[in-house]
Amino acid sequence: MITIIAEKPSVARQISRVVGAMERKVGYYGGNNYCVTWAFGHLIQLAMPEAYGVTGFRRDALPIIPNEFQLVSRKDAKGNEDAGVKEQLKVIKNLFEHTEKIIVATDAGREGELIFRYLYQYLGCHVPFQRLWISSLTDKAIKEGMKNLKDGHDFDNLFLSAKARSEADWLVGINATQALTIAAGKGTYSLGRVQTPTLAMVCRRFLENKNFKPTAFWQMHFTTEEKGRAIKFQTSERWEAKATAEALFQQLKENKSVVISKVECKEKTEEPPLLYDLTALQKDANVRYGFTAEQTLAIAQKLYEAKAITYPRTSSRYIPDDVYDEIPKLLRTLADDEQWGALSMTIRKPSRHSVDASKVTDHHALLITGEKLQYPSNDDKKIYNLIVGRMLEAFSDKCVKELTAVTAEVNGVPFVTKGTVIRQPGWRFINNEETDSDRLPNWKEGQEIPVSGWGLAEGKTKPVPIHTEATLLTEMESCGKGIGDEELAQAIKDCGIGTPATRANIIETLIAREYMIRLNKQLIPTEKGLFIYELLKDRQIADVAMTGQWEQSLAKIERGEYSPDDFRKGIEDYTGSIVQELLSLEDKFEHSGIGIPCPKCGKGTMQFYKKVVKCDNPACDCHVFREKAGKELTNDQLKALLTDGKTGIIKGFKSKQGNSFDAVVTLNRETFQTEFSFPERKKTAKKGKSR
Repeated sequence: MITIIAEKPSVARQISRVVGAMERKVGYYGGNNYCVTWAFGHLIQLAMPEAYGVTGFRRDALPIIPNEFQLVSRKDAKGNEDAGVKEQLKVIKNLFEHTEKIIVATDAGREGELIFRYLYQYLGCHVPFQRLWISSLTDKAIKEGMKNLKDGHDFDNLFLSAKARSEADWLVGINATQALTIAAGKGTYSLGRVQTPTLAMVCRRFLENKNFKPTAFWQMHFTTEEKGRAIKFQTSERWEAKATAEALFQQLKENKSVVISKVECKEKTEEPPLLYDLTALQKDANVRYGFTAEQTLAIAQKLYEAKAITYPRTSSRYIPDDVYDEIPKLLRTLADDEQWGALSMTIRKPSRHSVDASKVTDHHALLITGEKLQYPSNDDKKIYNLIVGRMLEAFSDKCVKELTAVTAEVNGVPFVTKGTVIRQPGWRFINNEETDSDRLPNWKEGQEIPVSGWGLAEGKTKPVPIHTEATLLTEMESCGKGIGDEELAQAIKDCGIGTPATRANIIETLIAREYMIRLNKQLIPTEKGLFIYELLKDRQIADVAMTGQWEQSLAKIERGEYSPDDFRKGIEDYTGSIVQELLSLEDKFEHSGIGIPCPKCGKGTMQFYKKVVKCDNPACDCHVFREKAGKELTNDQLKALLTDGKTGIIKGFKSKQGNSFDAVVTLNRETFQTEFSFPERKKTAKKGKSR
């Protein structure tokens, strides 16, 4: 028997149909000597600090750096064992124990590899495994993939990269979150290796926009009429002094005609755009339809599982030669499409601009598969049509334009107008972008033309716009450089932060943590987000470039060019460094020291926070929580507890059963833990009747 494991039930169902394993069982499909089972995404994950004996947030436990990470089954939202996960693990374990070979059919990428390897390791499995590595879920792709299974260990470096990323996120996220939360003394402040630099990008752009002081400037223009059409000439120079601009304008506006001093014509060639990777698709979907990155990914995944498009979580915008050879046949599948049929037929010889096998990563760029889209929603159609439209653009001819710049110099001041003539529409024809509406008359140098009107206009400098998801994804992709040129951005993609598959989740995490909100299409940081940014903007944890370097190292591990052990050592050193940085930020939070010496170490001073009082000596862990049995102790009561070792009688505590009681809170001088004391009540004599 051969066991195939997919990433989710829907994919397992499609594979089982192709291999002839159609008998539905509990947790798998069987038949034709195959058992096809599935995970539910990450069934196995890294254990939390409690597994290493660290409970609560303790200064003396940081940094938490396990010698070897432990794996546990995924828990539910409350941290309890998930019954569905437990049952599916039993099914998989039983199949693995009785199989001769495993075929790994989880998503063919970094996360898909990690899902299987963690599961394989957790179950202590030693059965040989092969890899089904495909870029689409069409029957043809699955059949060809099954005929060309790859040795599972060919992907060891991919696993090592995924494992290194997973452990790095744990080390930085757990330790940074605990360190800042301890420093704050109240609340919980979630930080992360990629999450925090991303927040810094959002906040920095927001503050640049809000703090921008616009400055006024003045520009002059004149218009001329040509066959009923008004053409505007404008100065490229701007005047910041209004009086200077007005004085010059008064002189120039007396001219009833001007002379053309220069006519420049040059040809410009625009290569077709590259095919989509996931990030480029998410950016366009956000600009055109306002879709979030998470929405776009979810729809693309749905289209992939419906066999309509190739693997969506790709970071490449290129295809290899063998895929290019199939493009003509793929274009013919659009012949009957009402929207795209006629346009697809205009592509006689597909452009090779997006063909470069050396730039293909785990998967090639996004393409349709030729399968008909069955019962799509409106949103499904929008994403599918974006992919089709980009594919047609990418394989169309280049666009050729003639750019003309005409200058008329008036009293020594140059005025310029520009025009464009489309010589070859090429790829711009796909979305009807070609236009000759700004074609200029055939003016010659030395020609005099009439002036129909003069104008002096005031303008103001504009700030850089607040981030949308589209612009944030661009910055994440190019590591904060904000590169607009798609080919240059593609060239440095290894320096970006996050991956196409994780960036959407990072954005959603920042929103869930209440660090930012969506407002219209903009990403607006909250007060909490801005506070964290101001606190950390000059710290290592918020360093975008450094995070980009870690991502570059992960890419090198995947290519076998960098040691995972060296990466781990670097991350451990980095973790220790940021922990010290974050713990040192204690004085940035609101708290007070009333001058009470620490009763435990005698060296530090007890600092009063909203929820806790603790010693400011880094080597001491003495602390007292304000809340006891539903009652919050006052500063005076805490002061008495720390100096005298006990409070007076405090009324209104609540037992676990909800009963009210009065007690004295005492401080145990051996354990320095608080305890309740119940002083005996004085007996009062009963008054008897006199006889």
